Amino acid sequence: MALTERDEAILDFERSWWAQPGPKAEAIRERFELSSTRYYELLTEILADPESFQYDPLLARRLKRDRDRRRRERFEPRPATEWRSR
Repeated sequence: MALTERDEAILDFERSWWAQPGPKAEAIRERFELSSTRYYELLTEILADPESFQYDPLLARRLKRDRDRRRRERFEPRPATEWRSR
Protein backbone atom coordinates (compact mmCIF):
# COMPACT_ATOMS: atom_id res chain seq x y z
CA MET A 1 0.00 0.00 0.00
CA ALA A 2 1.44 3.37 -0.99
CA LEU A 3 1.68 6.19 1.51
CA THR A 4 -0.87 8.96 1.17
CA GLU A 5 0.05 12.64 1.14
CA ARG A 6 -1.12 12.86 4.75
CA ASP A 7 1.07 9.89 5.71
CA GLU A 8 4.08 11.58 4.15
CA ALA A 9 3.19 14.87 5.85
CA ILE A 10 3.06 13.09 9.22
CA LEU A 11 6.49 11.56 8.62
CA ASP A 12 7.84 14.95 7.51
CA PHE A 13 6.40 16.52 10.66
CA GLU A 14 8.00 13.86 12.87
CA ARG A 15 11.34 14.59 11.25
CA SER A 16 11.32 18.26 12.24
CA TRP A 17 8.59 19.04 14.81
CA TRP A 18 11.14 19.88 17.51
CA ALA A 19 12.37 22.89 15.52
CA GLN A 20 8.93 24.51 15.67
CA PRO A 21 7.88 26.76 18.53
CA GLY A 22 5.30 25.60 21.04
CA PRO A 23 4.14 22.23 22.28
CA LYS A 24 4.00 19.29 19.89
CA ALA A 25 0.35 18.51 20.72
CA GLU A 26 -0.65 22.04 19.74
CA ALA A 27 1.26 21.81 16.45
CA ILE A 28 -0.45 18.48 15.70
CA ARG A 29 -3.89 20.03 16.27
CA GLU A 30 -3.11 23.06 14.11
CA ARG A 31 -1.43 21.25 11.23
CA PHE A 32 -3.45 18.03 10.98
CA GLU A 33 -6.67 18.87 12.84
CA LEU A 34 -6.25 15.68 14.87
CA SER A 35 -6.07 14.90 18.55
CA SER A 36 -2.70 13.70 19.77
CA THR A 37 -4.17 10.26 20.39
CA ARG A 38 -5.43 9.90 16.82
CA TYR A 39 -2.18 11.28 15.45
CA TYR A 40 -0.15 8.62 17.27
CA GLU A 41 -2.58 5.89 16.16
CA LEU A 42 -2.01 6.98 12.56
CA LEU A 43 1.75 7.17 13.07
CA THR A 44 1.74 3.58 14.37
CA GLU A 45 -0.19 2.46 11.29
CA ILE A 46 2.21 4.33 9.00
CA LEU A 47 5.24 2.71 10.63
CA ALA A 48 3.67 -0.72 10.13
CA ASP A 49 3.65 -0.06 6.38
CA PRO A 50 6.92 -1.05 4.64
CA GLU A 51 6.48 2.01 2.40
CA SER A 52 7.41 4.22 5.37
CA PHE A 53 10.89 2.66 5.31
CA GLN A 54 11.23 3.40 1.63
CA TYR A 55 10.06 6.99 2.12
CA ASP A 56 12.49 7.79 4.95
CA PRO A 57 14.43 4.78 6.25
CA LEU A 58 16.39 6.63 8.96
CA LEU A 59 13.31 8.29 10.44
CA ALA A 60 11.22 5.12 10.32
CA ARG A 61 13.93 3.09 12.07
CA ARG A 62 14.42 5.78 14.73
CA LEU A 63 10.70 6.05 15.45
CA LYS A 64 10.28 2.27 15.70
CA ARG A 65 13.36 1.98 17.93
CA ASP A 66 12.05 4.75 20.22
CA ARG A 67 8.60 3.15 20.35
CA ASP A 68 10.07 -0.26 21.17
CA ARG A 69 12.27 1.24 23.92
CA ARG A 70 9.27 2.98 25.53
CA ARG A 71 7.25 -0.22 25.32
CA ARG A 72 10.03 -2.22 27.02
CA GLU A 73 10.34 0.41 29.75
CA ARG A 74 6.60 0.16 30.41
CA PHE A 75 6.22 -3.60 30.43
CA GLU A 76 9.51 -5.20 31.43
CA PRO A 77 10.11 -5.59 35.14
CA ARG A 78 12.94 -3.56 36.62
CA PRO A 79 15.18 -4.51 39.52
CA ALA A 80 14.19 -2.85 42.77
CA THR A 81 17.47 -0.90 42.72
CA GLU A 82 16.30 0.97 39.60
CA TRP A 83 13.02 2.23 41.07
CA ARG A 84 13.00 5.95 41.67
CA SER A 85 11.14 7.60 44.51
CA ARG A 86 8.29 9.75 43.30
